[in-house]
Amino acid sequence: QVQLVESGGGLVQPGSSLTLSCVASGGSFRSYTMAWFRQAPGKEREFVASAFRNSGSTQYANSVEGRFTISKDNAKNTVYLQMSSLQPEDTAVYYCAASGRVIWSSRTRADAYGNWGQGTQVTVSS
Repeated sequence: QVQLVESGGGLVQPGSSLTLSCVASGGSFRSYTMAWFRQAPGKEREFVASAFRNSGSTQYANSVEGRFTISKDNAKNTVYLQMSSLQPEDTAVYYCAASGRVIWSSRTRADAYGNWGQGTQVTVSS
């Protein structure tokens, strides 16, 4: 079982940038697929980005492609989500997730991840 702690959320203006961090402990970080999901009020949790275990291959939701970047630092057991050109529709609680078992075709599904952080709020507003 791996423990995940997110940080870096906050209130920013439209067009701003923000970087979220998620520190993992209690597992073999390199062997975990790491992902970011988000959940806005009244909406279902949705996939944002993932970095697949070992290879580090990344995938992004269409809504964030070109604006967000996910990266894994295996030396620091940390996954980052760099967000730029933020818009009000990016407002949500952002969750870090980890799985050592998720298969390639399921990496965008929330139910494929068994380890979750507590979430960090990102609010984009003028």
